[in-house]
Amino acid sequence: MNKQAFDLLVIGAGPGGIAAAVAAVKPGLKVALLDENPFAGGQIWRGGPRKAATTEAQGWFARLEKVPGLTYLSETKVIAPLGEGRLLVETKNEAGEISYKKLILATGARELFLPFPGWTLPGVSGAGGLQALVKGGLTIAGKRVVVAGSGPLLMAVAAYLKSKGAEIALVAEQAPLQKLARFGLGLAGSASKTRQALGFGWQLRGIPYKTGAWVETAEGTHRLESVTVRQGGKSLTVPCDYLACGYGLVPNLELPLALGCPVKDGFIVVDEWQQTGQPGIYAAGELTGIGGLEMALVEGQIAGLAACVEGEKARLLFKEREKAKKFADLLNRTFALRPDLKRLARPETIICRCEDVRYRDLQSFSDSRSAKLQTRCGMGPCQGRVCGAATSYLFGWEPGQVRAPIKAARLGSLVLAEAATETEEASV
Repeated sequence: MNKQAFDLLVIGAGPGGIAAAVAAVKPGLKVALLDENPFAGGQIWRGGPRKAATTEAQGWFARLEKVPGLTYLSETKVIAPLGEGRLLVETKNEAGEISYKKLILATGARELFLPFPGWTLPGVSGAGGLQALVKGGLTIAGKRVVVAGSGPLLMAVAAYLKSKGAEIALVAEQAPLQKLARFGLGLAGSASKTRQALGFGWQLRGIPYKTGAWVETAEGTHRLESVTVRQGGKSLTVPCDYLACGYGLVPNLELPLALGCPVKDGFIVVDEWQQTGQPGIYAAGELTGIGGLEMALVEGQIAGLAACVEGEKARLLFKEREKAKKFADLLNRTFALRPDLKRLARPETIICRCEDVRYRDLQSFSDSRSAKLQTRCGMGPCQGRVCGAATSYLFGWEPGQVRAPIKAARLGSLVLAEAATETEEASV
């Protein structure tokens, strides 16, 4: 099994991880940046430097390329912790072990899907998910698309899909108009965010945009044909080929939980230096709270500097972090999910798609562990990444215990990991 050792390992090559790696420049320090995708950039800067759409992204990629001695481990996923300061990883070709002295977690977030009748029909996907499919080559030109859910991502996705030739039939935002108006006023202090919002508005001019509205059902015989949208006491049926639906983001907590990092209110707890409750392990970006690009960048820089014992330089960024946090708080207040969304699922609605577990099968359980033991909810190939967040929202369940492998792995990799663990125990 291939073994590598680093002074600092950064996991996640989105904006937070890139910023951490760029900040952690110190003579003689061996730094590695690891990501399971082929290119750095995460979801927001997907595709790496060649596809960077903004000057800000291009600037960060340029800085990353100039980091002396940085090891970039692409298409590499973490399978499991092997003990203190050691991780089992897997590439397309082999398994390996990485040891580190300090660790920065910047594993980002994924979309929150809320089950409703018809959400498993072909043609229904996450908002960011459909955008990623189109970026990957899916032809959307001439297709009717409804974009629904909550958050600024909806406008960005709708604008992108329209630019690729999609016919945007409707954008449905569950947040009420009053909250959105206050959000707009809150953007007045940020010229860049105001320009971005106005830009999306201009690109989507003439397209129906409903506030306080959400998809109740998706209809179709073999694939999606239409959706029913609720707004107040009225329902509207909209014919469409695709539904891009997302209700915000939830952090990717699997690895931090496996490493024993404390969690509060669904996010990793960190101190002013971005250090978690585990000494030498730091967290940045959406792991510590859904805050957007600016928050991820500044937290990544603070984490990188703190990990290199550059406290004074890190402290200079505290005010910038506070400013980003104020926007994050505004974002979360504006797009808080309404209680109506908890009542979308019907008794026969599938909640766990992998194991075909329905809403009625889960109603009697008080926690995820009991439900898993009795129904196999969360035990499929996605390892609860879709239904786990949904059941947490619907039933108030706390995240279940994370068990290895954190990501699906080859059997040979797990055998090597077991052998490595036994060897370590025998040498103690």
